[in-house]
Amino acid sequence: MGFSFCECAGVELPVVLAPMGGAVGAKLAAAVSNAGGLGILPLWRVEVETLRKIIRQTKSLTTKPFAVNLNMDFPQEERLDACLEEGVPIISFFWGDPSPLVKRAKNEGAIVLHSIGNAEDARKAVDIGVDVIVAQGWEAGGHVCGNVATLALIPAVVDAVGDVPVIAAGGIADGRGLAAVLALGASAAWVGTRFLASEEAEIHPDYQQRVLTASENDTSYHNDLFNVGWPNAPHRVLRNSTVDLWEAKGQPSSGDRPGEGEVIASSPTRGDIVRYQSYTPGPDAKGDIEALSMWAGQGLSLVRKRQPAAEIVDEIVNDARATLKRVTV
Repeated sequence: MGFSFCECAGVELPVVLAPMGGAVGAKLAAAVSNAGGLGILPLWRVEVETLRKIIRQTKSLTTKPFAVNLNMDFPQEERLDACLEEGVPIISFFWGDPSPLVKRAKNEGAIVLHSIGNAEDARKAVDIGVDVIVAQGWEAGGHVCGNVATLALIPAVVDAVGDVPVIAAGGIADGRGLAAVLALGASAAWVGTRFLASEEAEIHPDYQQRVLTASENDTSYHNDLFNVGWPNAPHRVLRNSTVDLWEAKGQPSSGDRPGEGEVIASSPTRGDIVRYQSYTPGPDAKGDIEALSMWAGQGLSLVRKRQPAAEIVDEIVNDARATLKRVTV
C-alpha cells in the first residue's frame, strides 16, 4: 500500500502524523516514525534554539525518517536553515507560498511536502519542485487551507499532479479511511485527530476526553474565530462555550465579540490565554479549558480509546489491509 510515497520518504507504512501544533512533541513524532509511519514536528513557532533541541531529542528517540512542518504565514528562513543544519530529512510546508524556500531545502537534499486545498494549488506546488503533495479536505481539524471535501479533492489532485505522490488529509481516522483514499489514488493518509487520543499527545486531559466522547456532529468550522495569534486562518474546532457565546451574539467580527480580551486560562509555558486565542490546551494549562480552541476533525466518532501511537499506526494499517481485501466489485 502507498509505495510511491513510502519509497520517496523512506518509510515503511503510508501513515503520516499531522503536525498538530501544541499536541505533537518529540515523543509522539518519534513513536509514529518508529512504528513505520512518518512523524512530523510542528516547529514553526518556536525559537531556533528550541527547534534544534526538539530535533535532537527526536533523533535520540528514532533512527527512522521524520519531518519538520513550517507554516508560511510566518517568516521561516532561520528555522529552515536550522532544520537543514540539523539534518532533518523531510520538510513540510503549510499555508502560503513556499516557493522561496523549496529550492533551498531541495538543494540540501531534503524531501519537500506542501499542503494544499485544491488542484490548481497542487499544480503550482509541483511546478516549484515540491516532491509530495498533501491534499487537505475540508473535514480536517485545526487549520484548514481549502473548502473542498476529501472525497472530491483527492482524485482531482491526483489527476492534476501525475506521478507526484499525494497524501490525503481530512477526516481519516481508521483503516477504512486509509483504504478509501488509497482507492482514490492517494499513496498515504495524513492523520491528526486520531493521534490526539495517543498516550504521547501533549494535550490537556480535558481536551483528550472531549475527543474521546465527541461525535462527527460536534465540530464547527470558522473563517476567523480563534484568531488571536494567527488571524485570517480558517479552522475546525470542537464546539464549546466560546463558540456558543459568539453565535448567541450574532457572530460579530473581531473587535466586537463577547468576552474579547478576557483571560480565561493560563499556562506556565504560555502565560495568560485570552478568549479566541489560537492555542492548543496543553497539560500545564489551568482555567476554563472547555472554552479554549480544541482543534478536531470530523473523524471524531472513530476515536474511542486512548492508545500508544504505535498501536494506532498498526491498527490503521491492518484494518486498511483487511478492508481492501474484503472489497470486491
